Amino acid sequence: MQQPGRAAEIKAIGIGKSFGSFRALDDLTLDIGRGEFLTLLGPSGSGKTTFLMILAGFIQPTDGRLYSDGVDITERPAEQRAAGMVFQGYALFPHMSVEANIAFPLKVRKRSSDEIKRRVGEMIERVGLKGHEKKLPSQLSGGQQQRVALARALVFEPGVLLLDEPFSALDKGLRGQMQAEMKRLHQETGTTFVFVTHDQSEALALSSRVAIFNHGKLLQVGAPDEVYDRPANRFVAEFLGEINMLPLKGVRNADNGATGLCEDRTISLRGNASAVGSNAILAIRPEYMSIAPEAAAGENGIAATAVASTYLGAATRLDLTTRQGAKVTVSVPNEVAASALSKGNSVWLTWPAEKGFLLPDGGQ
Repeated sequence: MQQPGRAAEIKAIGIGKSFGSFRALDDLTLDIGRGEFLTLLGPSGSGKTTFLMILAGFIQPTDGRLYSDGVDITERPAEQRAAGMVFQGYALFPHMSVEANIAFPLKVRKRSSDEIKRRVGEMIERVGLKGHEKKLPSQLSGGQQQRVALARALVFEPGVLLLDEPFSALDKGLRGQMQAEMKRLHQETGTTFVFVTHDQSEALALSSRVAIFNHGKLLQVGAPDEVYDRPANRFVAEFLGEINMLPLKGVRNADNGATGLCEDRTISLRGNASAVGSNAILAIRPEYMSIAPEAAAGENGIAATAVASTYLGAATRLDLTTRQGAKVTVSVPNEVAASALSKGNSVWLTWPAEKGFLLPDGGQ
């Protein structure tokens, strides 16, 4: 069994799960590094929570094997796994005080009263609940209840902490505070965190790596900047945020990347043209595009007309249409948006070569 206080290294090999004729997970192979913060991200029904429940031991896989520090734990029941669990609804004992809730996992494991007192005191201090020890869950705010759930899951020093959308019931401001708290706790404890969410910004902000699921399949795993700036396919590109997609013709390899024609202009970008064929989709995140009165020689750029705007406070979202009818969105300073709209004629959309990437034309 995993030793308390030691982060777990987990290996899933060929994991599959069927519920009758429905295939919830299909041939999932994934290594989870010791002490990393891995987020499982995907839409509802993508398989991410099913995989988390398999890691916890609440669900047995139909296929494949699961290892923790080299030991096969596929058939080991949940109570014999060194995993802490934080549920979406907190699952606190309503009749127990804060300190009693946190102490519960230690009492179940028959730790000494001195150790229980010490560990509970340390966790209450760590999650910022000093002065709330005797309160019942009903006397706490949502954020405070979430802190109790985290403290209870971490108090016995699990090898891995599993978190099933723990912030879904919190408002936006409190959610941001708890994200910062979660990141701090991960750094302080060094525990392996596996976190489930369908919130893209949350996944990118918290994780050391992100695993993206859809229809029971693992589509891509990588660091947040890697999956955001270099998505493996069209689903990942669109799921992780706004993306502009422009048709690119005559794509071919060139020095340090590729070139192609976008609305009769030669475009340079980083990427392997042979991987997608002669026609492809050029994808660029809106924040990497700029508006200029004209494109400099040798610079990536296409002509477009601003047709609508949305004021966002610090910036403006600008909707544009290219000469051949493609729709493009950019986020620009408010004064730039006002100027582009007032002119009523073409502007140039420009972007660095390293910020565009290729996707197969019409494929996933």
